[in-house]
Amino acid sequence: MKDTSPRKLAMITALVVCITFAAFLLLVDFLTDDMIAWFFYPAGSLLIFAVSFFLFHYILNHFIYDKIRLIYKTIHDLKAPRDRKHKQLNKSSDMISLANEEVMAWASDKTKEIESLKKTEAYRREFLGNVSHELKTPIFNIQGYVLTLLDGGLDDPAINRNYLLRTEKSINRMISIVEDLETISRLESGEMTLKYSQFDMVALVREVMEMLEMDAAQKSIRLMFGRTYDSPVMVFADRQNIQQVVINLMVNAIKYGTEGGRVKVSFFDMDDRVLTEVTDSGIGIPREDLPRVFERFYRGEKSRTRNRGGGSGLGLAIVKHIIEAHRQTINVRSTLGVGSTFAFTLQKEKSAPAAGIA
Repeated sequence: MKDTSPRKLAMITALVVCITFAAFLLLVDFLTDDMIAWFFYPAGSLLIFAVSFFLFHYILNHFIYDKIRLIYKTIHDLKAPRDRKHKQLNKSSDMISLANEEVMAWASDKTKEIESLKKTEAYRREFLGNVSHELKTPIFNIQGYVLTLLDGGLDDPAINRNYLLRTEKSINRMISIVEDLETISRLESGEMTLKYSQFDMVALVREVMEMLEMDAAQKSIRLMFGRTYDSPVMVFADRQNIQQVVINLMVNAIKYGTEGGRVKVSFFDMDDRVLTEVTDSGIGIPREDLPRVFERFYRGEKSRTRNRGGGSGLGLAIVKHIIEAHRQTINVRSTLGVGSTFAFTLQKEKSAPAAGIA
């Protein structure tokens, strides 16, 4: 940016006035052929330059730049945190350039804030719409079952127990949605404190496989390791939350898996980290949906969610929050008709290398 300090501007202005005065004297000399003009030319020009310089420098400093300095200070103080000391400026500071920089930076910050607020508002509307949609289905189901029972179905043994069981299932789904929303809220607000410990990922995954064995058997899906792990794969993390991560990923893999398929869990050594991969042989995820799979309630195309059961639609969002709370990463790769792989990293056990990892 060009130098716009008072001294520089006053000097340029005085030089312009001086040149104008000299040109005037030359014009008088040309018209009158009077040698007096030549006498006044050097002395008059120097005098005019000096007077103009000090006059404009005074005006710029005491009338214009003081106002600009006040504007700069006001904007700078609005931008700066309250505990930060005010920036000291000297008289030689290029106030126009500084004020321009502050105004442009302030405008840029405000533009970003406005865009952020717009995105937040759009996200809020979408989120409330999704919550409403997810809760509406079980609520309407419960309403229908209860009305049927009140209209006489309660006295019919062939109906009452069946409808009460369906009502219980819808209530459980609502509870699951609320609990997942509460988990997301605690993770985002930082209220959930991670309890780090050293544990074996192989043992943890075996526990989850035993928990989900019956769900997988209903679709003839095999739960398996990528290879035989005779030695522990030790990591340093919050065991309970990582168990929730593995459960959510494997439930997701079973839900979208194909009949007679498999869900495979593998571990890989990544220097100071352990990479865990959960791979299914399911329907896969379209490429355009991959960037959004970790969003709350994001369902993707209808063919992926049709006849795939309930769920809160928050499982993968919770997974992402838990992994990021550990300051680790998670990603997904997928091929339609082949399957998907979700991979996340964890800190390796600090006291010893993780044995038995590929």
